[in-house]
Amino acid sequence: MSDASSAAEAAPRRGPREWTVDTVFFLLAVAYGMAIAKSRLHGGPDSAPDAMFKAEQIAGAVGCGLLWLRRRWPVHLALVLIVLSVFFEMVAGAMLVALFSVAVQRKSRTTALVYLAGLVPVVADVFFRPDPLLSGFQYLVFGMIVQASAVSWGLFVSHRRQLRDRMVAEAELRAEQAQMRTREAVAREMHDVLGHRLSLLSLHAGALEYRTDASPEEVARAAGVIRQSAHQALQDLREVLGVLRAPVDGPPQPTLADVHRLVAESGRAGMRVKLLEEVPEAAPETIGRTAYRVVQEALTNARKHAYGAAVSVQVSGKAGEGLTVAVTNAAPGPRQPRDPAPVPAAPPGQGLAGLAERVALAGGRLEYGPDGSGGWQITACLPWP
Repeated sequence: MSDASSAAEAAPRRGPREWTVDTVFFLLAVAYGMAIAKSRLHGGPDSAPDAMFKAEQIAGAVGCGLLWLRRRWPVHLALVLIVLSVFFEMVAGAMLVALFSVAVQRKSRTTALVYLAGLVPVVADVFFRPDPLLSGFQYLVFGMIVQASAVSWGLFVSHRRQLRDRMVAEAELRAEQAQMRTREAVAREMHDVLGHRLSLLSLHAGALEYRTDASPEEVARAAGVIRQSAHQALQDLREVLGVLRAPVDGPPQPTLADVHRLVAESGRAGMRVKLLEEVPEAAPETIGRTAYRVVQEALTNARKHAYGAAVSVQVSGKAGEGLTVAVTNAAPGPRQPRDPAPVPAAPPGQGLAGLAERVALAGGRLEYGPDGSGGWQITACLPWP
């Protein structure tokens, strides 16, 4: 019964509902005591001696009054009322309420021990206050059933409360998991979008740094691309941060048709990139967006790790057969003194790991590695129902 004292200090404050329930239980215990008193009065003058009857009434009133402490000290209160019930029958109603409270607020083991202790007054009644209508065995069985009913009701209420608390906790956990998935999705978007934009910006800034003999037209063109890329990166970042503040629908998502624009943008940035064949017509939203992200990540990696190498992009497939995305870059040549500085890379495998997770969420698979000729290839196979 070690849990009794620890919970006493943390007894909840009564609200309107708690006051109503406690008042009802108090009135039921009073009604039970009054019924016992009425039966004593109707039993004849010898059955209710004056002094003992007054003591019964006082004990019954004290027992009912103590019920207002049942939420703070349920076990202690139950034990006190059990002892009083051995001597005073009018306390039995309050004792039943205390047994109910123990079953609601305490563990099953504690409840079982208190229930066994509650049978002591029943046994005492069999010997000292025998019922004229029931045999001793019948009275004992009746008392056990009455107390078991009070305890069973309390256990039922306790189970319902635990079930409700568990459902609330599970709902909160699901909400946290949904929020975490949303933030992970936003993090992937930040990696894909900003990594692509900033790699373009770094490439052109490096070119301006090392091409000291560039013509004014080339400098202006590179500066324009830098300005445009920086502006677009800020716009993308603003959209992603807006989702973080209120994650509802997410930022505008690219589609399969945007692969043309992505390849052309990389070509204008100075990459030797070629789209091998026409991109299929619009695929389902999730599949098209995933294919776009595969091409975007592959082009970003090629700019980081294979500067100047030729890159080929191939997107093929149709409904019923699936969609295949393959991006291959040739082996990078030796870096020339006037080449831009390499773009700083993220920790190895971080982008590809996120990309593999994105493809897996779309129901596809991602393969990547050397292509046998010194280059690198990324291939994604996506379902297209």
